[in-house]
Amino acid sequence: MTDRILTPDELEAALRAIGAERYHILHPFHRALHDGRLNKGQVQAWALNRYYYQASIPAKDASLLARLPTTELRREWRRRLEDHDGTQPGTGGVARWLKLTDGLGLDRAYVESLDGLLPGTRFAVEAYVQFVRERSILEAIASSLTELFSPTIISERVAGMLGNYDFVTEETLAYFKPRLTQAPQDSAFALAYVREHARTAEQQTAVLNALKFKCNVLWSMLDALDYAYVVPGHVPPGAFRPGPQA
Repeated sequence: MTDRILTPDELEAALRAIGAERYHILHPFHRALHDGRLNKGQVQAWALNRYYYQASIPAKDASLLARLPTTELRREWRRRLEDHDGTQPGTGGVARWLKLTDGLGLDRAYVESLDGLLPGTRFAVEAYVQFVRERSILEAIASSLTELFSPTIISERVAGMLGNYDFVTEETLAYFKPRLTQAPQDSAFALAYVREHARTAEQQTAVLNALKFKCNVLWSMLDALDYAYVVPGHVPPGAFRPGPQA
């Protein structure tokens, strides 16, 4: 637990310090992806595995939405569902991520089947969904605060991938542009909620641990990719294997 009750500004500073130390922008696989040091098959593996995370975000948000006690909170969180699921077929973040995997040459039915997922990806994503479903509303909201740091990683990702991979286009990366405005809006609400409602040392510790947990989820997903597709390159049975064209 924290040694004392932090002021809201101190709590925010502690949350931002966690991101500075633990956010997956620092992971070696992320650095290789954005610096152009991966081949097409490795980029495909990243996009395919990340799809499960993207597709699970609406499910975790829906589980939290069902527990929110006020109309105002439900209205705010419902916007996240619309951002990711869209308001009609072919819209929303999940659909845009499938355009990314399409653009990388992956079969859409195969991506959606989840047959090629790494075990580490599946365990990490399902742990996150379970965390949001079972922990307190305060912890669940705090776990979303990785969005505080996402505009930086998105900007770097788009610039790096467009500059370093001839098989990537702006259309392929269409998922990311809306997130540059959606993520700051989402994180501003979540941060304000946490600053207001984490009032005891116990609550503040829970909030900090929730953000650490979420950072660990994202980090472990890249650990699994790095182990399977970079070094030592041990792809688990049944997981995606890049074709010779990659």
